[in-house]
Amino acid sequence: MDDQDILIKLRNPESKNYGFNLLVREYQERIYGLVRKMVIDHDDADDLVQEVFIKVWKNIDKFREDSQLFTWVYRIATNECLTFLSKKKKRFFLPIVDVESELNAKLDNSPHIEGDEVQKTLQKALLTLPDKQRMVFNMKYFDDMKYEEIAEITGTSVGSLKASYHHAVKKIEEIITNV
Repeated sequence: MDDQDILIKLRNPESKNYGFNLLVREYQERIYGLVRKMVIDHDDADDLVQEVFIKVWKNIDKFREDSQLFTWVYRIATNECLTFLSKKKKRFFLPIVDVESELNAKLDNSPHIEGDEVQKTLQKALLTLPDKQRMVFNMKYFDDMKYEEIAEITGTSVGSLKASYHHAVKKIEEIITNV
């Protein structure tokens, strides 16, 4: 089922619940992947994914179809991640380094984190990036999204995204080669 079919069902009061279930089934896994890469912790990621879909449910009538449904849902998810990380830093008055340390510890100790040492090294390198730069890297590298899609989601120019991705790759290469 494509986005247009899902939207038709979502906007019809008689099939809104069914349409929402279709939307969740269509995007839940991808949204979870995006969120998990940003917040690391499985429980935090689950909570944020629920928040994303609650926002989608509450605001579906405001979706103007200026972009694809996928883009709109991803934009909500990226904003939720960035807000969550910002609140976490402010709530505990933590400098970025302490949040990075906390997330590194979760990478090392979580039974939900899979992958070999190379994957964990890459994830730890990613944690050194600013949140927005890490999000751009994740979307491009892991999700294989086009710069145009990322630009639509983040509201950033393609040129800025390319520069951001390039800087992220250089930082990651430097960290990994010095491990």
